[in-house]
Amino acid sequence: EYGACEKSLERTLRWAGRCFDEYVRLGMPQSGRLLFGIAQGSCYKDLRQRCCRRLSEIDFPGYAIGGVSVGEPEKEMLEQVDYCTEILPEEKPRYVMGVGTPPQILRMGTPGNIIEGVYRGVDLFDCVMPTRLARHACAFTLDGEINLKNAKFAEDPLPLDPEIDSYASNFSRAYIRHLVKANEMLACTLISIHNIRFFQILTSQARRHIQDGDFCQWSAEWIKRYRANETQA
Repeated sequence: EYGACEKSLERTLRWAGRCFDEYVRLGMPQSGRLLFGIAQGSCYKDLRQRCCRRLSEIDFPGYAIGGVSVGEPEKEMLEQVDYCTEILPEEKPRYVMGVGTPPQILRMGTPGNIIEGVYRGVDLFDCVMPTRLARHACAFTLDGEINLKNAKFAEDPLPLDPEIDSYASNFSRAYIRHLVKANEMLACTLISIHNIRFFQILTSQARRHIQDGDFCQWSAEWIKRYRANETQA
């Protein structure tokens, strides 16, 4: 409800001001510590942009976009990011908090969210999805997610993704599936290592293609491949 959101937003802004004053009083900028202001405003463009303008006046070292990827459709989530990146200073780090809707809910999943965020000028992301899904036997690959609980992997000699180099690449899908079925914690460890490496490579590639000037072409092709097969998780 708009009125409740506006009231909460004003409270957020007052709290941001108090936090920044204390941050300065304690000498934290001189110690190298960074304080980010968090932009809120629900799905309302005017509230989001009001928050971003007011936070920008405080001159935080960086800015976060909060309250997104909490169950809303991807289109609405990206609109909320757009509302904020239109206003937040380009020269400061911009961070989207908790992006990564589970693939079971959002077909594109976390990788697509990150690429869409980078396209909109976002620098930083965080999400528990790589390790949370690993605990449920789900591995990210360049051709979509795979669920190691599925019987079709029982004799699969391939690594989780032949194009992703990680310690987990030393083991076959069949072996990791065996660990999953045996309730062996090593399965979660290996899939977590793989998933984290997957995102390290993804973001490194995004950086390189931004520098090369062909990010839009690369990202469109990357997403097309990722979504080519139905999600198997």
